[in-house]
Amino acid sequence: MCNNDSIHLKFMKKAFECAEQNSSLDFQEGGPFGAVVVQNENIIGSGRNKVLVNHDPTAHAEIQAIRNACINLGSHDLSGCIMYTSCFPCPMCLSAIMWANISIVYYGNTRKDADKIGFRDDAFYIALNNIINNKPVKDFKLLQIGNELTIKTFEKFLNQNRS
Repeated sequence: MCNNDSIHLKFMKKAFECAEQNSSLDFQEGGPFGAVVVQNENIIGSGRNKVLVNHDPTAHAEIQAIRNACINLGSHDLSGCIMYTSCFPCPMCLSAIMWANISIVYYGNTRKDADKIGFRDDAFYIALNNIINNKPVKDFKLLQIGNELTIKTFEKFLNQNRS
């Protein structure tokens, strides 16, 4: 194993340890997921799934780690940072990672591994692909209304940022 691999495994172990914290609590706070955000080989944010304890479906490990890193840096921009997560990110987390400008993600378990233990990540990826391609999705609708009203704020934003 080269030195670079040992560094990556060191940070993956930290993500695993975050997930293990939920295990030690019998998963009463959330699922078996953990993540860390790293900048210049230092952990600047960490998180574990807290969906159940926070009553918040967005409290996934990756989101928690991003929030923690942003607070610690005093910025919404995590450019140059790397994420290590115990599982392939769900669509919500993957989007948050991209919005935070994290460009490298190392993950442990796969979407299929998550599916095997009862998590719907893979189904969400399939549903999103259908939505993007204007195909129906069972029990879900995405409908546009009121664009003539809502576009006004976008126009104000555009005009303000032209100056």
